[in-house]
Amino acid sequence: MTAPGVPTRGGSFPIAAGVLFGLGLGGFFDGIVLHQLLQWHHMLSSWYPIDSIENLERNTLWDGIFHSGTYVFVVLGLFVLWRRAHRKHLRWSNRALIGSLLIGWGLFNLIEGWVDHQWLGVHHVNERVDRAHWIYWDLGFLAWGLAMLGGGLRLLRRGRAA
Repeated sequence: MTAPGVPTRGGSFPIAAGVLFGLGLGGFFDGIVLHQLLQWHHMLSSWYPIDSIENLERNTLWDGIFHSGTYVFVVLGLFVLWRRAHRKHLRWSNRALIGSLLIGWGLFNLIEGWVDHQWLGVHHVNERVDRAHWIYWDLGFLAWGLAMLGGGLRLLRRGRAA
């Protein structure tokens, strides 16, 4: 046992914090880039197309609720990181950080892509293209998530081995 205020040694990087950050960053990217900048879709745009002010307001509200959820992931990640770093010295690992971020972001894409695009159909990645092409954008989004998840797992393994 160490004296109060003296960090203990040997704590590994908190992977859960990185995964939570990745979930949040994936959501921010989706919401900021795909919803706002490119305006390819909104949260409920397949159910409520942006063809009236009422539907735009409904989608904007749900975009905000979505952003609030992604913000919660980032705050939780910060809390986990702070709790672990506050109590003991951490062995910082760039590979563990980047790997866990990619795992979280990849999980975001896979879960959001499967649930919202495929299962519920509330929106699709790019609703500005012909409807027949939506599936290709949705599958690309899932493939991107799978690639990030795989790359993240690989980096994390390398980081632990080093």
